[in-house]
Amino acid sequence: MIIDLPSTTTSHVNQKLVELRERGGAVALGRVLTLVIAAEDDQKLEEAIDAANEASREHPSRVIVVAKGSRTAAPRIDGQIRVGGDAGASEVIVLRLYGALASQGQSAVVPLLLPDAPIVTWWPSAGPKSPATDPLGELAQRRITDSAAERNPIRALTTRGKSYVEGDSDLAWTRLTYWRAQLVSALDLPPYEKVTAATVTGEADSPSTELLAGWLAAYLKVPVKRVKTSSAQGIVSVSLERRSGAVELHRPDGRVGTLTQPGQPTRRIALQRRDNKDCLIEELRRLDPDEIYEAALGGLSKLATGAAKRSTAARKPAKAVASGKSGK
Repeated sequence: MIIDLPSTTTSHVNQKLVELRERGGAVALGRVLTLVIAAEDDQKLEEAIDAANEASREHPSRVIVVAKGSRTAAPRIDGQIRVGGDAGASEVIVLRLYGALASQGQSAVVPLLLPDAPIVTWWPSAGPKSPATDPLGELAQRRITDSAAERNPIRALTTRGKSYVEGDSDLAWTRLTYWRAQLVSALDLPPYEKVTAATVTGEADSPSTELLAGWLAAYLKVPVKRVKTSSAQGIVSVSLERRSGAVELHRPDGRVGTLTQPGQPTRRIALQRRDNKDCLIEELRRLDPDEIYEAALGGLSKLATGAAKRSTAARKPAKAVASGKSGK
């Protein structure tokens, strides 16, 4: 059910929510957190609401969407409440702010927050340079951005690394979970040898590739080379050099990876590019600081960079790319 409340107030929105609950609608006591979504455009707004609705099946929430209308219009708030089948296991409140109110998102959100419930703020498109000092970010225990949605993803990632505060996170980091799990599992198999160097190959403007390389640099404490290619999207391959030979995880098509290492059979692994729904669900599972993400940001400054030489680099083994025998 969708209820439109044009030219409304936050007080009226709250009253309508109480009325809906009294009629047997969503029960606020069942909500485990408040998710604030700062949306910049209508397309991202609906995509973000769909992701939040899916996530609510595991994390029942009150979702408050703050959208900016025309700044030249008369000041007003157009509200909308979604419950039932249009809100998953949540109750969704959409606030579109016009005129001078467009910059007053925090003031509009505060009266609608659930009492004594954690607050998460998510920017599904372009986010602030410093999420913790943004008015909506100041409300939250956890602040989620997405560097991949920025006009310049690598610059945005670098900027947020400098302004990092405990509680900050990035969906570009969450998309790495399966890659990190596979690499750690591979190193748990014999031969148990020290990694001496690493190479990470991926799209030039892929923040996930940067973070994967930064994570390896921070935790393996070995030289890590970041190779840029235009032949595929996202992360293409990782090579971990050891005395007996390299551990290589190669994914040229964005769907299936191939893991090879000395003394072990070659394995094909599902490495589908993750969508925002999956990543948001994972992010909402923890509200404490992510120290590993912080370490990966710190590892970015330790990377050596290079470029693949031929457009076929994504189809060559990562070891060959690292040695300069094959390229872009």
